[in-house]
Amino acid sequence: MKNKRLVLAARPVGLIKNSDFNVEEVDLPTLADGEILIETQYLSLAPVMKYYMLDGAGFEKPLALGDTMRGRGVGKIIESHNASYPVGRFVTGKFGWQTHVVSDCTADKMMYLVDDHGLSPSTALGILGVTGYTSYFGLYDIGELKQGDVVLVSAAAGGVGNIIGGLAKLKGAKAIGLTSKDEKKQLLLDKLNYDAVINYKSEDVDQRLKELAPDGIDIFFDNVGGEILDLALKHLRMFARIVGCGRISTYGDHALYEQHYALKNWHLILAKRAKMQGFFIYNFEPRFKEAHADLLRWLKNGELQYHEDVLHGLERMPEALNRLFEGKNVGKQLVKIN
Repeated sequence: MKNKRLVLAARPVGLIKNSDFNVEEVDLPTLADGEILIETQYLSLAPVMKYYMLDGAGFEKPLALGDTMRGRGVGKIIESHNASYPVGRFVTGKFGWQTHVVSDCTADKMMYLVDDHGLSPSTALGILGVTGYTSYFGLYDIGELKQGDVVLVSAAAGGVGNIIGGLAKLKGAKAIGLTSKDEKKQLLLDKLNYDAVINYKSEDVDQRLKELAPDGIDIFFDNVGGEILDLALKHLRMFARIVGCGRISTYGDHALYEQHYALKNWHLILAKRAKMQGFFIYNFEPRFKEAHADLLRWLKNGELQYHEDVLHGLERMPEALNRLFEGKNVGKQLVKIN
């Protein structure tokens, strides 16, 4: 049996190119005691992956040329020498961009068995995985959401953003989304529990926020950074909270800590006694089970919705990653492998 994988061939300049990767086919090794063989079903995409190719995103060792591209996945165990991981069960963890994974299931691989909850295994990469936990802890813990709050979300139709409207609604808050296309706007309103949505490419965001949140916003859940963040600062209510989740507008070809867009309205954080905090989702790993239980219950009860955008085939991984930077994805971007 062969394993097909994408390995890093060049550091990206601009959008990701197919030539930034080499496709390799290698023989799968014989399993050692304690190891399992997984057939990849879905792979997840996130903007930070571009930094894995550049400088490691500031918290992981940078990929070397020739390394298998990093990424989380979910798959089925097709051979097992580990009684705790039986054949036929689904697992999620650090797969990398490849069709098969051999794992000893140690903690650093973060391999988790996926419960049979009657939903697609792809949800282990979206709403019932790290993406969903990011929405949950970002809004509830970092954002300190309270009943009656007004929440503004950038990249509202993205993997993290598409869940926020429903999470806000569950706690009696109002959610306003920012997005780039009318197609996404309608989805957020019709399916994903947003109270209002602004198309920032065709509408005057400043004016619309004055109309939709005349008293200001309590939480800005920021996935974009740059000019959108600057504009949101003008609409903060007293003691507002800014959740620094991502800043895709500033993800370029430079290192993570080089100078980016300079905020003009940063002084309003002080004026409004606001709080701005970033977070790293794996700091919440001890509480992942808590988030999973709540999210699954709300899904089963019909109180929470999600949306996935799925391409097919390992060779489409570079294209799928580019979709995040081009604003083409609608919901959580995934690629189905097998």
